[in-house]
Amino acid sequence: MDFDEIIDRRGTHSMKWDMMEPIYGVPAADGISMWVADMDFRPPACVGAAVQRMVDHGVYGYFGDEGAYRAAIGWWMHTRHGWQVEPDWILTTHGLVNGTALCVDAFTAPGDGVVLFTPVYHAFARVIRAAGRRVVECPLVLRDGRYEMDFAACDALAEGARMVILCSPHNPGGRVWSHAELQGVADFARRHDLILVSDEIHHDLVYPGQRHIVMDLVDPTIRERLVMLTATTKSFNIAGAHSGNVIIPDKGLRARFAGRMAALGISANSFGIEMATAAYSPEGAEWIDALMVYLDDNRQLFDAGVNAIPGLRSMPLEATYLAWVDFADTGMAPAEFTARVEKGAKIAANHGPTFGTGGDSFLRFNIATPRARVAQALERLQAAFADLQ
Repeated sequence: MDFDEIIDRRGTHSMKWDMMEPIYGVPAADGISMWVADMDFRPPACVGAAVQRMVDHGVYGYFGDEGAYRAAIGWWMHTRHGWQVEPDWILTTHGLVNGTALCVDAFTAPGDGVVLFTPVYHAFARVIRAAGRRVVECPLVLRDGRYEMDFAACDALAEGARMVILCSPHNPGGRVWSHAELQGVADFARRHDLILVSDEIHHDLVYPGQRHIVMDLVDPTIRERLVMLTATTKSFNIAGAHSGNVIIPDKGLRARFAGRMAALGISANSFGIEMATAAYSPEGAEWIDALMVYLDDNRQLFDAGVNAIPGLRSMPLEATYLAWVDFADTGMAPAEFTARVEKGAKIAANHGPTFGTGGDSFLRFNIATPRARVAQALERLQAAFADLQ
């Protein structure tokens, strides 16, 4: 597990690196890509070995018998998260953006509202709007440098909504929600008769001193309206496998979701299933543990470097590898600080407004990259904002 290895991903059809220049104008030759949420590390060796076995066999037919795959999911959730998942609760989608879109399709109708706690992962709003539903933004409150929920404000906005989507842990703010906050979300969903979709794709990427709580374990009465979204893709850097788990304990909800999958002809791809089965293993667990030690050091380095620049503030991460940096105190308009990052520092970072209300003064930086590259990015940022120091 050499997380310091520099792997040149340019010219490999990498969204993160090969689309940096067309989208952000950051030159491919010497730019640093810190936008797309995948890592610049190789996945655990057990994943590569699983793919190699498929290559060695040489026949790539339809996949059958998901017993080992479902058992691996069950083992992982029980061992790592204290959550007992029954095999028949699991439905496999082409990643969790696809899973979210299918939830919107299965459980809402055109014109219905879907509540988001913003700023939040931009793909949620994209699929909601594309499906002809309404995005209902419930802004998070920024208090003492971190996000909190304001359910009283949300109550006033929820009329006409049929679903609420929670990002837990939160992307882009990196919050690990407390039991009380999660109970508040469950109560909010119940009060307004909303389907609750809990996207927990980052639940393995939690820093020391923090504990992720699975929504299904918060309140047993919420199951009749709960859909859980999990995946190996973010945890093990295998996003290209496009494999996600939609886990639905309630039989009725599960039947509705499975019905939409059947109507749309969706079935899992064999590479995603084999990779997930390999990742959810003791070897995968060892890799994750080492990864989080490495990312914790990256997090501390990045925060110290950014916070040393007057006017910039990196929100303390409790989970994820996505640093959320506030430029508000620079007094600059978004166009100016963004240009300094992209043209001055030659860094591609996600633009805050794409995450919804509350994101205007922010950029999101992916720190899941070798430490030397994080250090180089900090040097460039400090130079780009040198006049403030």
